Amino acid sequence: MTDPRLDDVIARVHREEWSRVVATITRRVGDLDVAEDAAAEAFAVAVQRWRVDGVPPNPGAWLTTTAGNKALDRLRREGKRDDKQKQAHMLTDQLSGPPEPTGAVDDDRLRLVFTCAHPALAMEARVALTLRLVGGLTVAEIARAFLVQETTMAQRITRAKAKVKAARIPWRVPAADDLPSRVDGVLTVLYLVFNEGYLASSAVADPVRADLTAEAIRLTRLVRELMPDDGEVAGLLALMLLTEARRGARVSGAGELVTLDQQDRGAWDRTLVAEGHALVRERLASGEAPGRYQVLAAINAVHTDAAEARDTDWSQVVALYDQLVGLDRNPVVTLNRAIAVAELDGPHVALAQVEALAGPLGDYHAFHATRADLLRRLGRSADARAAYDRAIGLAGNSAEAAYLTRRRDELAR
Repeated sequence: MTDPRLDDVIARVHREEWSRVVATITRRVGDLDVAEDAAAEAFAVAVQRWRVDGVPPNPGAWLTTTAGNKALDRLRREGKRDDKQKQAHMLTDQLSGPPEPTGAVDDDRLRLVFTCAHPALAMEARVALTLRLVGGLTVAEIARAFLVQETTMAQRITRAKAKVKAARIPWRVPAADDLPSRVDGVLTVLYLVFNEGYLASSAVADPVRADLTAEAIRLTRLVRELMPDDGEVAGLLALMLLTEARRGARVSGAGELVTLDQQDRGAWDRTLVAEGHALVRERLASGEAPGRYQVLAAINAVHTDAAEARDTDWSQVVALYDQLVGLDRNPVVTLNRAIAVAELDGPHVALAQVEALAGPLGDYHAFHATRADLLRRLGRSADARAAYDRAIGLAGNSAEAAYLTRRRDELAR
């Protein structure tokens, strides 16, 4: 009989250790396919073995050792080819000898991020590959983040791994001169990993994946150590901190999403808020033109600076979104700007802007949720109900679905 407690432990260990195991084996063998397959085999063995023997004291070390042995077995099976035979000998030496030096940055996962963010790969391929290998996301989860079909995303990831192998992209953090060409892709990846933590699928008990948000913040701090003068690195860290500060107030005890205007601001993490605000002020004082992440951080700073939702300076928020639209033409940015416009100029003005986005955002749950709320505020209950139904059908997790369902059910008949 399956022990649900053991299933929970295995799921937690998978979330916490997947990227570390893949990163460590990749460093040892230099092959993403071998590393990912070995990690998957190690977890499959763990599911069977731990049900009999119990969970080991150090699950991560157990998994890494098992994955290393699986990788070695595969390379030996393929040993007819000279390069595979050499890899097998190399891995045997590494498994039996002392740990090899890791260079200036002793963090395998950050090295894997930089490997996947190589400029030889298209930006979307860099992001997708890193979300899979570093974030441990499923292909379905990554496809949802990109708003594409799962089969399309699977092909994209496969091609990206093949390109890494064919181009012999090195497994290392690049030299200082190479960092600027990689950092944009790295930041994009880290931001999406962080966001996925707040868009956990309905199959996840906790609608906020704290392991993903914490890992994204940790890696971004490491990137900031590498590039302390880069404004966008500081901006992304500030954005993450100001978002993470609100995590404890984001979901109610009943498991329902709590929107920003309804959150208990006393439950926000004031230490993270203060650190995020300090980074925003630091970037403002630099006098440099801000990039996308710095503007997003500034918007979040305005929200977290307000003692109550009614104190929010919406004119400043809209002005910042105007600046952001000039930097990023993503329709999601325009949607978020319209939400702020509704507070400043009224829902009728915002609704026209939102409905103009129906083409690019027709399958995006937040588009329908925003439209539903604006229709509700305008007294168009029947139209609002239909929009809520569409949003509920597209909702990414149970907390969002529960919130949207309640709002729909509160509509006047």
